Amino acid sequence: MSDETLKPSEASEGEANTDTAVRHQDLEVKDAQIIFNTVWNKLEEKYGRTRLHFPQELILLGGAPGAGKGTNTPFIQDVRGLTAEPIVVSSLLDTPEMRKIKDAGGMVGDTEVIGILLEKLLEPDYEDGAILDGFPRTFVQVECMKMLYHKMLQLRAEYFHTEYRSQFRQPLIHIMMLFIDEKESVERQLKRGREIAEHNEEVRETGIGEVKELRATDLDPKAAQRRYRVFKEATYDALQSLREVFHYHFINAQGGLPEVRQNIIKELQYQSSLELDPRTFDSLHRLPIASKIVEHARQQLVRRLDKYEMEDTDLFHSVIDFIEDKIMPIVLHHAITGSAHINSEDPLLDNQHAMAMLIDIFSERGYHASVDLHKIEIPETFDLETGQIRCRMKKVFRITIRFKGSEIRRGLEL
Repeated sequence: MSDETLKPSEASEGEANTDTAVRHQDLEVKDAQIIFNTVWNKLEEKYGRTRLHFPQELILLGGAPGAGKGTNTPFIQDVRGLTAEPIVVSSLLDTPEMRKIKDAGGMVGDTEVIGILLEKLLEPDYEDGAILDGFPRTFVQVECMKMLYHKMLQLRAEYFHTEYRSQFRQPLIHIMMLFIDEKESVERQLKRGREIAEHNEEVRETGIGEVKELRATDLDPKAAQRRYRVFKEATYDALQSLREVFHYHFINAQGGLPEVRQNIIKELQYQSSLELDPRTFDSLHRLPIASKIVEHARQQLVRRLDKYEMEDTDLFHSVIDFIEDKIMPIVLHHAITGSAHINSEDPLLDNQHAMAMLIDIFSERGYHASVDLHKIEIPETFDLETGQIRCRMKKVFRITIRFKGSEIRRGLEL
């Protein structure tokens, strides 16, 4: 028998521990079901089923201590176009009602957290979306989050063919984790502590400004380490357990602010297949996505220009000469504004192939060109006997060239 082989008693002990853990988890699932159903029934009774409109988009935001949740939350709101204030669960639990429970020696448990949170999410300000800071933090809260999502889907299906259809939209739930390692977290917590201590000292000396809250963990390296480990064992594990259910975004927050924000943009960029209702996506998917067209546009442009040069040399060079002689002097004159408008009656532009060449040439050189044809009737002769006026058709090609203008400051700033 090798050293790694378990003795019968050791094997039995391991199996017993596993069975205990499974039974404990089953009990927590049942607790979550009881808590959620209790809260849900109260909401239905209070508001009515047709008024349970939860936010279409929920972002469950978690972050290691010092990862920059507070700094980046407004930026995340901006990226997703969310205007409502983030819901900080710890602040929700600091209401007079919750303080009364705590003052009476009671404990604010999962029932109270779920109840007050779902009530908050029903406020009209959160109709389009909400950021939840600090939720979920326990296994029971994780299970309640899953149940809320399934309720939202159930309500959408239930009312899809009714007058309430537009009020129950396809729910979209993101999990966002701003992550830094323990060493970085401790360093940032202690740095924040030093900065707040210096700020508070200056406020006390000058009487200018307001004293900021200074956490004990921001002064003690061991306390800062403990805070990080609590995060790993609670918030991190809770959100990780949901990654198979919802869209999970792991944001590397180790670098500087610009780098972190680029990571956020990359993670949260719009994906229609994830965000649109499946029916809407099926209706739209036949139309090409702009980014897919752009991917091949440059190669196609190069092929066309080479073909002009090889197969239609004379016309191609005539267009280049026309641009150089008639258009570029005007473009150069408008270099500061980045926009030039040219009217031309040159017969070269009557040739559709030449027109295509002109637009492609400008595209290759980094400009955006557009051409509109305007037809104007010009009187030529007048018949005195009949009073008939004979007109000729004048063609005016209006060419617009746009490009990035000069960065030089224009005018005086007063």
